[in-house]
Amino acid sequence: REKAKMQHLTLLTLALTLIATICFAKSPYQSVLQHSRIRGRQHGPNVCAMQKIQGTDKKYFTNCKQWYHRKICGKPTVISYECCPGYEKLPGEKGCPAALPLVNIYNTLGVVGAATTKMYSERAQLREEIEGPGSFTFFAPSNQAWAALPNEILDALVSNVNIELLNALHYHMVNRRLTSEDLKHGSAFPSMYQDFNVHIHHYPNGIVTVNCARLVKTDQHATNGIVHVVDRVITAVTNDVHTFIDTDDDLETLRTAVAAAGLTQMLESDGHYTVFAPTNEAFEKIPPEMLNRILGDPVALKDLLNYHILKNMQCAESITSGTPLETLQGTVLEVGCDGADMTLNGKAIIQKKDQLGTNGVIHYINELLIPDSAKTLLELAQGSAVTTATKLFVDAGLGSHLSGSEALTILTPQNEAFKEGVTMTGDLKKLLKNHILKEQLSSGSLYYGQELETLEGIKLRVFVYRNSLCIENSCIVAHDKIGRFGSMFTVDKVLTPPMGTIMDVLKADNRFSLLVGAIQTAGLTELMNQAGPHTVFAPTNDAFSALPKADLNKLMRNPKELASVLKYHMAKEILVSGGVGSHTRLKPLQGDKLELNMRNQTVYINKVPVVEADLMATNGVVHAVGAIIKPLRKISVVELVLNVVIIFVLFQMISSRRSGKVSPAGR
Repeated sequence: REKAKMQHLTLLTLALTLIATICFAKSPYQSVLQHSRIRGRQHGPNVCAMQKIQGTDKKYFTNCKQWYHRKICGKPTVISYECCPGYEKLPGEKGCPAALPLVNIYNTLGVVGAATTKMYSERAQLREEIEGPGSFTFFAPSNQAWAALPNEILDALVSNVNIELLNALHYHMVNRRLTSEDLKHGSAFPSMYQDFNVHIHHYPNGIVTVNCARLVKTDQHATNGIVHVVDRVITAVTNDVHTFIDTDDDLETLRTAVAAAGLTQMLESDGHYTVFAPTNEAFEKIPPEMLNRILGDPVALKDLLNYHILKNMQCAESITSGTPLETLQGTVLEVGCDGADMTLNGKAIIQKKDQLGTNGVIHYINELLIPDSAKTLLELAQGSAVTTATKLFVDAGLGSHLSGSEALTILTPQNEAFKEGVTMTGDLKKLLKNHILKEQLSSGSLYYGQELETLEGIKLRVFVYRNSLCIENSCIVAHDKIGRFGSMFTVDKVLTPPMGTIMDVLKADNRFSLLVGAIQTAGLTELMNQAGPHTVFAPTNDAFSALPKADLNKLMRNPKELASVLKYHMAKEILVSGGVGSHTRLKPLQGDKLELNMRNQTVYINKVPVVEADLMATNGVVHAVGAIIKPLRKISVVELVLNVVIIFVLFQMISSRRSGKVSPAGR
């Protein structure tokens, strides 16, 4: 017991330490570093847990999510334990108890994985400067960063009397000491190469970048400054984002579109934009008719381009998992990664990453991203999982409405709402026209009792329930798609427009001939023709025939009792099947509340199944039932107590047998 108590105390202490250190950490990077320290503390002082992506040299300090998922960019990771920044091992001792010796920047480069930078510093005659007095920050490329440079670039740097190499190294330096705490998101500092700025981004996940190069080892202190090791060689940034677009022939179509949409000035202004720049090839993949329509429509074109621009600067190295990021268009893109590939909405369509400008970053993409707000209704439908409805609308000759500029809302049933082998008829064409509303709507603006006019000229009613929003019998099952001129609601069923009163519906269906006679006998005809609203659970002829003949004859000869039975099947509100949940109650015109639930796509009322739901009438709705509905039997207090006693005795007997004893109650 004492051992268990100590284990619980240790776990509590660890949890409190984790919460305290993360809460009081000064920056996202420090939070991640603290978490890595806590995960590594069992291996000794100043040990940090690192996650390495399998098959690569990429390592990360770990956060809670990554620690438990053991994945970064969708790829499995292995855990290693290394000395935290600024510490080193001592022979024979656990962990990393010793602080790294404080030496000048030149010598520090040799012990932090930047020996190649140290070598090039000497070759460029920078050694004297970084050995001497001063207070510098050196963003030092790792050995792997130099090795990754194309040979032609490296040759150009080292062959030009070392001046290009010196300039390149000076661009990695700032003439002041900057710790990771000083590297604020969106900050810029003048480098020691002609005062060209280096651009810092410090992301919520703890990733810190300089000119989109990730800091892989931070805060390596020296006598004359500080060293941060970065994962690539950075170059001076002199052009804004628009200049990139304006000078690259691969972005010629984008350049024309930006000018037509009036976005040139914005992309030249100060900011921290991320532009996913579609190449000429990306534009060519779009059907010409669609592309020409968008290019000729300033509103749609601006929406399309703004959908490619994030409000914040997002370097590729900042992404370790899928993250929804807001665009200037107002919706979000899922920016993620799959191994070394950066992804958009789950697709690896980014060809070239991290083209850095003074006011943002460009990533080249080979597919055009078209937001719903730039699409016609037909394009919205074609891009969704409603292929059957879309084909039928076109076959019915309604394509011009859906591809034009009318303000409309289309109700598109899911594919499974249609019977197999459905063929076009005059009645179906008329029905499909009733799936198109004469105004552009959003589901958030709909309210109970609202009437919506269709292209066919009839009025549809809106019903709002606790967990569903329905137009007549069709309930919305997906988020709205708001297009350039119209909206699309995906619904669960083919719409049934209301046709006549409840009495009209019943008279038109031979299954209800006995019910119609019963309603007339009971004097309820006028009620069923009144404005309502009504919900009627209508017993079919089979339901009446199932009663004993004597009982049925007796009931039919007693109008008062018959009216009482029928009123138990009627309610003074409209409840379509899509509004029925797991425990729905409905107050009938007479008697105790009805208990409704939905099981296996079937509605049950007091355990009686509905054989056909949602026969819509102008004053309500009819649901056909295969039996006369009777009140559920109530359990009396005596029965309830007796059941509890029986359960208790059975429990005692089972417990006694398990323990090898027999209770007196069981003898």
